[in-house]
Amino acid sequence: MPRIALGLAYDGSAWQGWQTQPHRQTVQDTLEDALAQFARHPVPTICAGRTDTGVHATSQVVHLDTALTRRDESWMRGVNAFLPPSISVQWAQQVPDDFHARFSALSRTYTYLLWRGRVRPAIWAGRAGWTHHALDIAAMREAAVHLIGTHDFSAFRSSQCQAASPIRTFTRLDIEEQGAFVVVTLQANAFLHHMVRNVMGSLLHIGQGREHSGWMQHLLLQRDRRLSAPTFMPDGLYLTGVEYQPDFDLTEMALSPDLLVSFRTN
Repeated sequence: MPRIALGLAYDGSAWQGWQTQPHRQTVQDTLEDALAQFARHPVPTICAGRTDTGVHATSQVVHLDTALTRRDESWMRGVNAFLPPSISVQWAQQVPDDFHARFSALSRTYTYLLWRGRVRPAIWAGRAGWTHHALDIAAMREAAVHLIGTHDFSAFRSSQCQAASPIRTFTRLDIEEQGAFVVVTLQANAFLHHMVRNVMGSLLHIGQGREHSGWMQHLLLQRDRRLSAPTFMPDGLYLTGVEYQPDFDLTEMALSPDLLVSFRTN
């Protein structure tokens, strides 16, 4: 059976995360319902990264197996005809049988949009995090350096995390200012449950002056989730990239949140 890869974008505000649930108010359930209507048979999917309730994506990747033969353009436009406006197939492409959306991924990239302002931003409700505190961006950047590399991230791991190991490798953690926004870009080979939001919470504690930048290294060494900051809101979190071996030749057509910010603020 041919294997098809799809690139998805979705506004996670209305959905209870990616993974299928009995109530079926998830992105996976909604996508599989649309696929079943298009293909006229059940179509299970596997994704690159399971996003939480309220988390968005511009570059989610899924794969599926089906006997149905259609052009790539037909997969994209045909499935979109059965999807709600908040979920959209951005591209479709046949891939080799050994491609796996999750296990073939070399890295995932998340972007967090944080609005700084005295009052909450109505236009960005559900699409950006918010803080009314002044932030020491330099201290946050100093703290971020401690996370780069391979570490035990137990201090940033949800108690509900089902990963076999807390060891992950961070390859990028950039913190940029764009007008009223702070744009945080995080890249790793994989992420633990709530890991990005827990890192964000601790970065904000440092940025607000509640802790010094060296506290981040202390948290890593202690490996105790109870010592780090509370989990930050999901509103501004976007899955913005999944990297694969060039041999798979996957199309990349998603709009990342930093480009969206530039468009809205210039």
